[in-house]
Amino acid sequence: MTVTHRPLRLAPLADEEWDDQARTAVAALLPAGRANARDAGNLLGTLVRHPDLTRAYLKFNAYLLMNSTLSARVREIALLRIVHLRDCGYLWSHHFPIAQRAGLTTAEIDGIREGTATDDLDRLVVRAVDELDEHNTISDLTWAELGRHFDDRQRMDLVFTVGCYLSLALAVNTFGIEDEHPDG
Repeated sequence: MTVTHRPLRLAPLADEEWDDQARTAVAALLPAGRANARDAGNLLGTLVRHPDLTRAYLKFNAYLLMNSTLSARVREIALLRIVHLRDCGYLWSHHFPIAQRAGLTTAEIDGIREGTATDDLDRLVVRAVDELDEHNTISDLTWAELGRHFDDRQRMDLVFTVGCYLSLALAVNTFGIEDEHPDG
């Protein structure tokens, strides 16, 4: 994925700036021993500048990552597609290995990025994400097709996964959050 360089507008908190509010804010995703500038990474380190918002957002995000009714594979297909459409290299680079651990091959991930997924279900999920992105809704036809594979809760989780990561991609891009390892 080609990454658009954006200016850094909000820097991650320095280690000495991490206080109890910051550590509590990331508790939904990080164990106490990793709630620090070194281990949290640039995204969480930046978000904790607003601890109340971070705590609320991460509780929602943690549900989608750990308790969603979607399989990890479907979640990562939807997530990768929306962060690609929003040109968010940071989230793409962080979720690429997560998608691989969820069973997606590099070729399948390339197909998600290009919109040319070869598996029928993968292609349907990509189409649903594209419709949400382009039209702010899923068409009746796509919704019905999704219903042949997913129950109502899964379809709801799909929509909220796309929305959650769309929102996060907008924040990452706007704040100029930099990848910790830009060369891989």
